[in-house]
Amino acid sequence: MTITKANEEARAFLNQRLNEAKTQTERNKLGQFATPTTLASDIVKYAKTLLPSDIKINFLDPAFGTGCFYSALLQQFPISQVTKAVGYEIDPHYGDETIKLWKNTSLQLHITDFTQTTPPNSDQGKANLLICNPPYVRHHHLSRVEKVRLQLLTEQISGIKLSQLASFYCHFLCISDAWMAENCLAGWLIPSGFMDVNYGQQVKEYLLSRVTLLRIHRFDPIDVQFEDALVSSAVVWFKKAKPPANHIVEFTYGGSLTKPNISQIVLLKELREKTKWTRFGLVYNGNGSTSKSLKLSDLFTIKRGLATGANQFFILTPNQINSYQLPFEFLKPILPSPRVLSFDEIEADSEGNPLLNRKLFLLACDLPLSAVKIKYPSLWEYLQMGVEQGISDRYLCKHRSPWYAQEKRPPSPFLCTYMGRQSSGRGRPFRFILNHSMATATNVYLMLYPKPSVAKALSDKPELLKQVWQALNQISNEMLMGEGRVYGGGLHKLEPKELGNALAEKFIEVLPALLTD
Repeated sequence: MTITKANEEARAFLNQRLNEAKTQTERNKLGQFATPTTLASDIVKYAKTLLPSDIKINFLDPAFGTGCFYSALLQQFPISQVTKAVGYEIDPHYGDETIKLWKNTSLQLHITDFTQTTPPNSDQGKANLLICNPPYVRHHHLSRVEKVRLQLLTEQISGIKLSQLASFYCHFLCISDAWMAENCLAGWLIPSGFMDVNYGQQVKEYLLSRVTLLRIHRFDPIDVQFEDALVSSAVVWFKKAKPPANHIVEFTYGGSLTKPNISQIVLLKELREKTKWTRFGLVYNGNGSTSKSLKLSDLFTIKRGLATGANQFFILTPNQINSYQLPFEFLKPILPSPRVLSFDEIEADSEGNPLLNRKLFLLACDLPLSAVKIKYPSLWEYLQMGVEQGISDRYLCKHRSPWYAQEKRPPSPFLCTYMGRQSSGRGRPFRFILNHSMATATNVYLMLYPKPSVAKALSDKPELLKQVWQALNQISNEMLMGEGRVYGGGLHKLEPKELGNALAEKFIEVLPALLTD
């Protein structure tokens, strides 16, 4: 049988029909997100460049679906070269129809849970080419019993003990080690999140020490690979062999696997020293330096803005304040969402309130309810509304005492937006705000509090405020994106520690005397 474009079109049509027969919720539960035809073809084409031209292929796809990689394999290689092909598919909805589709080939498709099967005893029965798009099932869709089973099995097979916060695909990748012959080539299409998050550290340990990591290609997050899953994707290539001394790894970014936009070679020992890998393969690779390797965390204490637990109740407009007759001593100015903040420098009136069209105030009171009832009856009545609406029983509120108190977040002169897209009208995913007012901010902002020496310099020379703000804005997009994390569709996020890791080169020019002490 010769696999043609028409055969692949039939497979893709079958896949679409089977997908449409299930709800999105049903597919999400099993992590069923089919690989697009073009991407599957690109992955197999690249695999061909890594394999000897005369190799007899023993192929394995442990999350087979309808066989997009198998289809691409039979289009790229003569069928005589594929001596064995094995697939596993947990869902009979796909498996039964797929067996019929490939009945005229040598495919051995098992309709069962791959993680519950027994691997071959010898290398002769194992794969020398594994390509897989594993189920993307997040940990909270796994039961406690299933997490423990997978954790024990993964450790038994690979020697790696994954976190119970690890997504299912991490277990899938490590468990597959038992089905791979020595020097087996493996290509995994997986979310790129493992490169940065804490639970991914153990996956990276496997890639660094148990196998020879060859290449990681990360797709531009704006170029989402799956129509039905908003996830940033990567293709990870490795060989089942211990890495040689002075081994190097290729990181590529953007474009396609066979035609990436950017390429970078990284020493394996350098990867061992880095907790975040998404910075590799970008224009900025995290290796820039200053004379003192100055970071933002050396200059600022960085905190997330406050989380009220119920913004619609605790954040009020002047009209609402007047309507409920709330006492002003328990109201603090607070900045609106970045979405409605049209400029990045916030001036203040004589009382410290921000000069904005949209004025908002945070209700924050530490008095016990009994004292509020006696001294501030209108506030007490408003708080009773919160009890009746169930606000007091929300998670954050019920863990505060009293439930209507707020986190302590004094105003900061500098803020950074917590998330954003590079494709925004500004062309930058993150904005730095210069705040001259006494307004605090919610957790959609990061608040940068100058450390004592910096605060003193700014107090002595207030004109430095704008220079510091300008220096913040000169931190490159690539640096900030490299420190943070990214989600499908190009949504970038920064946590306080991640922003603190950004190098602060321009501050040596702004605060030279201070920084040479």
